[in-house]
Amino acid sequence: MGTRTFRAAVVRTPGGPEAIEIIDVPEREPGPGEVRVDVAAAPVNPADLGVVSGFFHSLGLIHQPHHTGLGWDFAGVVAAAGPGVDLAVGTPVAGLVGGFDRDFGTYAEQLVVPAADLAVVPDDLDLVAAAAVPLNGLTAAQIVDLLGDPPAGGRLLVTGAAGAVGGYVVPLARDRGWRVTGLARAGDEKFVRGLGADFTTAAEPGWDAVADAAALQDRGLALVGDGGVFVGVRPNAHPAAERGVTVRAVEVHADGVRLADLLARTAAGELPARVHAVVPLDRVADAHRAAAEGGVRGRYVLRP
Repeated sequence: MGTRTFRAAVVRTPGGPEAIEIIDVPEREPGPGEVRVDVAAAPVNPADLGVVSGFFHSLGLIHQPHHTGLGWDFAGVVAAAGPGVDLAVGTPVAGLVGGFDRDFGTYAEQLVVPAADLAVVPDDLDLVAAAAVPLNGLTAAQIVDLLGDPPAGGRLLVTGAAGAVGGYVVPLARDRGWRVTGLARAGDEKFVRGLGADFTTAAEPGWDAVADAAALQDRGLALVGDGGVFVGVRPNAHPAAERGVTVRAVEVHADGVRLADLLARTAAGELPARVHAVVPLDRVADAHRAAAEGGVRGRYVLRP
């Protein structure tokens, strides 16, 4: 009897969407503490575009000898569970696979992942919508952790407040007690205000903190008042500290407990579900081209 395989999208030699290949990968059984998930949906994220273009290879963050897996987050159904796992076969779950330097990703028909990294998807949340939560939601939650508790009346500016990460930072930071203003394009004002934030298209310096979801980097740091806090999204290249500003950068990691809360809040309508379109895995290159053009608020989500 031959080895069972599944399809996965990878890059051998980066160079743009045309470099993406769909290959057959041997199936493996989950070990202790692991589950195998049949993937139902996997979003296309900006980080994936960077992997395909070779950006993260050029930074020395990827060293795969054969191919690099694509995709960070996913939702699907438990297909098999290893020893010590109490997730039943058939349970809908979502999760995050972090890091750049790996030969597998979520653009695949199945995954084997640690059960502790997963969260059960609420019954009233569609798997496609659930798939768009882990990377952006956990990044935003961990940004808010790095911001910490606000000073009295603390004013927070969120750059890219209508974007995938910024749109989560706004409500989560409000919950933490920050007075939030979103920086975004004029056409996004209704959306940002709908998240409960004030709105601006051009910010002046002097904020207690800046959550730089738009990766403005030095321009974002310049908006922080002396002694404030700056949290960026590029841990490999954050700005140098100045004027007593505390500079931090999020390096997102899996967190099943936190993800469960984010999924529950998304199901309840408290957090936005960010899906633009669903695309078959066979058209992954088309999805990458469309995502690179920008101009849409939600994610392109691949369906294996």
